[in-house]
Amino acid sequence: MDHFGTFKAGDLTAVIGDNSSSGKHRAGYNGVWSLVHKKEPENLFVPEVAGLNFEHIFDGDKRDDGDSGKIFFEPRNAPMTFETLSDTSAELHQKATPTFHLESWTRFDLVAPHYIDMTFRCKPTQHAFSFGYIGLFWASYINAPEDKSIYFRGLDQWRQLCTQEHYDESTVRHRDDKLELKFSEKYREALFKNLSRLRFDEPYFYGLFKKQIFIVMFDRTAGVRFSHSPSGGGENKEQQTTLPAWDFQWILPTFEVLKEYSFKARAVYRERCSRAEAGNEFKKWREELKKEGEKKDE
Repeated sequence: MDHFGTFKAGDLTAVIGDNSSSGKHRAGYNGVWSLVHKKEPENLFVPEVAGLNFEHIFDGDKRDDGDSGKIFFEPRNAPMTFETLSDTSAELHQKATPTFHLESWTRFDLVAPHYIDMTFRCKPTQHAFSFGYIGLFWASYINAPEDKSIYFRGLDQWRQLCTQEHYDESTVRHRDDKLELKFSEKYREALFKNLSRLRFDEPYFYGLFKKQIFIVMFDRTAGVRFSHSPSGGGENKEQQTTLPAWDFQWILPTFEVLKEYSFKARAVYRERCSRAEAGNEFKKWREELKKEGEKKDE
């Protein structure tokens, strides 16, 4: 059984895999193991780990006894399978997990010239979420960029977030997001617990890597949150710097058992462009999604 594969489209070459280990790639990290652009041969993501990595399922209550991390990092630890769908597409499947009983499918499609489309679907199979909401979290560990920040639109201006420490005002909500997540008294520290005073207007952000730009865009604002850590990927001793995490969340405030839920995201990895062009990438994609939706309704 294969656990990963290499896919190419346009300017991009990506290794997509499940949460198995292989060579220097560490067990637990899934999604895009490697992402390379034809103009930049170095992996955007920390080579031992991954990007667009399904990291946490959380309900604000269930937690590990000790430091095992099997509940906190359940998507890392629960069995996951990899399937090649085509020369440019793959899907990861995780059966209902041991603690939260959530089944999920993550499909990645490489699209020329410089896109990775991600479609996530999940199905709660039991009433296993203590406070009634489902929290889901993805991490992208970036390979020692000079600028650790993420940038996004907020209050009709460009905003910059580079948190000073791990867990420090790490999560940005949409300007209309009024949901206050409940956490039990002894719940551990987490990026998703600590809120920034900043808010975003449009559901996309970008970061800079060498002469490239990495943009992550979403098909909705509802439930989407951005998260940042200056050191989530550990450290690069040779370059004497920490490895940031450019992360996101999707929150379902309520759910029905055995009902499927889904969202779409698009990652853009291209040579650096203006902020106006980054915004155009987002607008163009949202128009594509709108047309697709109209065709389905015909």
